[in-house]
Amino acid sequence: MSQMPQLSACPSCEEPLESGDRYCGACGYDLSAVPPRPDDSPARTVPQPAPAADVRFDRRPEPEEYPLQAPDPRVAADLAASAGLAASAGPATVCVACRAGRVDRDGYCENCGHAQPRERDHMEQECGPLAVVSDRGLRHHRNEDAFGVGRTALPDGSEALVAIVCDGVSSATRPDDASLAASRAASEALLAALPLGTHPQQAMHDAIVAASHAVNALVEEPATAREHQPHQNAPACTLVGAVVTAGLLVVGWVGDSRAYWVPVDRGAPAARLTEDDSWAAQMVAAGLMSEAEAYADERAHAITGWLGADAYELEPHTAAFKPDRPGVVVVCTDGLWNYAEAAGEMAGVLPPDAAVRPLHAARVLVGHALDGGGHDNVTVAVLPFPAPPRGAGSA
Repeated sequence: MSQMPQLSACPSCEEPLESGDRYCGACGYDLSAVPPRPDDSPARTVPQPAPAADVRFDRRPEPEEYPLQAPDPRVAADLAASAGLAASAGPATVCVACRAGRVDRDGYCENCGHAQPRERDHMEQECGPLAVVSDRGLRHHRNEDAFGVGRTALPDGSEALVAIVCDGVSSATRPDDASLAASRAASEALLAALPLGTHPQQAMHDAIVAASHAVNALVEEPATAREHQPHQNAPACTLVGAVVTAGLLVVGWVGDSRAYWVPVDRGAPAARLTEDDSWAAQMVAAGLMSEAEAYADERAHAITGWLGADAYELEPHTAAFKPDRPGVVVVCTDGLWNYAEAAGEMAGVLPPDAAVRPLHAARVLVGHALDGGGHDNVTVAVLPFPAPPRGAGSA
C-alpha cells in the first residue's frame, strides 16, 4: 500500500489538515485519492483530481464578476424566431447564451448553466408611433435606467406623445428604484394633466416635481433601507422627458440625460435640446474650458443636478419648440450619447426611417452604444414630430 501523502491543506477546499487525516474535516474530501508526490520531483505541483461524485461541498461556486449580458437588441427577435417561439407563447425559454438549452424556473440554462437576463436587463416598449429600448450594457451588473411612455388626447382631440427616461445615480443607494419611481411618477403626471388642458410646458414642470417627490419618498421605504446601509446617500436619479403634439415640442430635464432633435430632411441641422447639469457643462458655460476639453476631463460627468432627497435644490428645466418641419425626437441617457455626443453624430447614427419605424431606430441606437463598448446602461426613446392624428399607428 502506498504511503498516505502528507498534505498541509485540503486540495479541494484548502482547509488546514493535521497529520494522519484521511478525510477533510470541512468538506469530507477523501485524501487517499491524492496521488503521492514523486520524491525526485519536489518542485512539481500536486495534480488536483476531480471530486468524488458523492462529496457535497458547502461552498457555493464563486459567481462571475457580472452575470451574462443581455442579448444584443438587434438580434433578440431573431433568437426567438430561431427557437420557434410564437409571440403568443409567452416569455422565451431558450438560453440566450447557448441558444439550445431550456431555462429552468430559477432562470438558469439546463444545458450550459448560464444565468439568464433579468427583466430589466433588456426592455422594449412600442406605444403607437413612439418606442423605447433600454439595455443593461456590457459592464454594469444591473440596469439602473427606467422609462415611462404613453399617448393621450388633448382637449381638442389631437394626439400627445409622452416619453420619460431616467438614469439612476450609481453612487447612491437603490438607484434602480429611484429611476423607476421617477419615471412612473412623471409619466403618470403628464398623462393625467395633458387631457385636462394644462399647457405641456407647465405639465412637464409639474411632472418633474412629482418625480422628485417620488424619489424623495424612497428614503423612508423600506424602513430598514438606511439601517442596513447607513453610510450611503439617498436614492437619486436624473430625468429627461419630451411631450410631442401636432405643433409643439416640449422637453424637460434634471441632470445629464439628453434630448436631441433630428429632422427627417437630413440636409437640415440636428440640434441638442437640453443642457447638462454637469461639471463639464459648467466649465464650458463659464468660458473656462472648450467643450472638447471639458468632456475629456475625468470630472466631466460629475452631475450638479439630480432628483433625490439630498439634492441641493430642485431646478426643473423646461423648454418649448415649434419645429417648422417633420423630424424625430431622441430622448436618452448618457449610456447612448457618450457614443454620439454631438447632434450631428446622433443624426448620423439614427436610421433615416426613424419617424415611421421608431422601435427599429431605438434598437439601432442601443446597438451603436453596445458596439462602442457598452460601458453604461443605455436607454433611448424615439418620438416622431409632429404627433400623428389620433388613431394613427398601432396601439
